[in-house]
Amino acid sequence: MPVDTLAPPSTIASAAADLIEDGTLPGAMAVSLQRVAIGLVIGGTAGTALALLSGLSRLGEDLIDASVQMLRTVPWVGLIPLFIIWMGIGEAPKVALIALGTAFHLYLNVYAGIRGVDEQLIKAGRALGLGRWGLVRHVVLPGALPGFMTGLRYSLATAWLALVFGESINADAGIGFLMNQAREFFRTDVIVVCLVVYAFLGLTADLVVRTLERLLLQWRPTFTGQ
Repeated sequence: MPVDTLAPPSTIASAAADLIEDGTLPGAMAVSLQRVAIGLVIGGTAGTALALLSGLSRLGEDLIDASVQMLRTVPWVGLIPLFIIWMGIGEAPKVALIALGTAFHLYLNVYAGIRGVDEQLIKAGRALGLGRWGLVRHVVLPGALPGFMTGLRYSLATAWLALVFGESINADAGIGFLMNQAREFFRTDVIVVCLVVYAFLGLTADLVVRTLERLLLQWRPTFTGQ
């Protein structure tokens, strides 16, 4: 394969070493991680809060669920032009895109987790004298926790995808900025390095969530393979 089409592994490794040595790659990773973290916190908080309101109350479901389901069908990447008009070309549209992409996964999974709690457990809780908030705290929320963790894993995957699109909005720092800069100079080695970094960060984030699952869901024995 021609070098200008795809750089050989030795050239890619050399480019990665150079980017690490001069601090370019660590600095870009820090900027991208900050964007993902802020967007995930905002989107995750909004999605979880809406799921709690909708899942715990029939009135909340009537007021919230239909609207969220309608918005969920809108391609969030297609909202980039609106975000630029509303928020400019700074950090706000990048973070907003990540927040929007992550909110729906947590909403759907937390809502499904709440509504998937066994009715027999609710009856048992009432028989033991638990009131409404006692049932929510001791029965419903623990039952919805597996759904929350699943939604968090999906949200993290979407966050990295949204970051790629977000960093195409006039970014002057971050992994996406490095990729765009490398594209202009036909640096396929740098582009491959950035793609590997995206994959590594995504895998690391997923491993963190899976570790949290094992710690927080020890009370729920599940099939782990044979």
